[in-house]
Amino acid sequence: MSSLSGFDELLVGFGQTLRQAGLSIGSDDILTFCSGVSHLDITDLMNVYWAGRATLVRRNDHVPIYNVIFQQYFLDIHETAVDERKRTLRASSTAGATLEIPNTEQGLPGEISPDEVKLGYLASTSEVHRLKAFADCSEEEIRRVRKLISRFRVTPPQRRTHRSTRSKKAARLDLRRMVRETMRNLGEPRALAFKKRKLKLRPLVFILDVSGSMADYSRNLLQFAYCARRANAKVDVFCFGTRLTRITRSLDRRNADEAMRLAGEAVLDWDGGTRIGDSLRQFTRESRRSRLGRGAIVVICSDGLDRGEPAALSDSMESLSRIAHRVIWVNPHKGDAVDFVPSSIGMIVADPYIDEVHSGHNLASLERLADRLAKVG
Repeated sequence: MSSLSGFDELLVGFGQTLRQAGLSIGSDDILTFCSGVSHLDITDLMNVYWAGRATLVRRNDHVPIYNVIFQQYFLDIHETAVDERKRTLRASSTAGATLEIPNTEQGLPGEISPDEVKLGYLASTSEVHRLKAFADCSEEEIRRVRKLISRFRVTPPQRRTHRSTRSKKAARLDLRRMVRETMRNLGEPRALAFKKRKLKLRPLVFILDVSGSMADYSRNLLQFAYCARRANAKVDVFCFGTRLTRITRSLDRRNADEAMRLAGEAVLDWDGGTRIGDSLRQFTRESRRSRLGRGAIVVICSDGLDRGEPAALSDSMESLSRIAHRVIWVNPHKGDAVDFVPSSIGMIVADPYIDEVHSGHNLASLERLADRLAKVG
């Protein structure tokens, strides 16, 4: 409980307020709530919300009451309030999500219907952050956006292998198993046996442009790659400017800020020039030696502003298209355009070898990319 740093009294008071509102909450439930929050970031309001909802709410019809009390206790505070702990939690609500309650002044909490109370992103803040381009965001808005990106869960892509496994019901009969079972039963056939193809995680490779022209987007794209790495061990991450640097090991940290710091220290050409062709050539050569990238989904995040030779980029992209299962290019300059026509020399040269082009200019586009990567395999 020591990691709560003085917030334990505030959390116990919240539990007692819920009890006064009619929820059946015992002292052991409050202790479990405080213990759960002690393992989370107490300054993040959403951590407090979900910890309380998981430990203090026993019935679905109590969720609306919980939401109302939560907002009244942590958010509806007067500006003259002296409790700095509530001020800290209230400030954190604008960095992620907050409670949206259309009407909290009608009667008692128990009289509010579940349809009137819900947890969601506040349209005036989070929805703006989802649609606003990273290049147009202030430093404070970028901080909030990165906190939202850190909550992404990138589902690993999968592929069907040639090996099979047992299945309760499928289109293919498992004749071998049926014959073995029949022989064990002295020739008496028993139940039908089925099989299906095994699923295996498909490798995912991120190659991120960290040159000066990508300064407004590279950090957020790196945060996205970090989330993918946390969800799937078969994710490799590279950064390039004038040279290619593998930063996969740097991202193997539980703390995102620590991972970003180590990645920044490993990349020596951050915010420098761009040589896409030479960097991709280095990657394809490494792939031939270690089979890295073979059969993988390769995601290249770059604006295509290349200072290298176009012939080198064309040769590298041709080699990459033969090695990879699919090549996806993320160009922030694509924006929300449906019919995107590449204008930079790098994109024009690489375009024949690209399977899909996506935009990574805002939070909404990264959400669509995460959804698409889960289905590519």
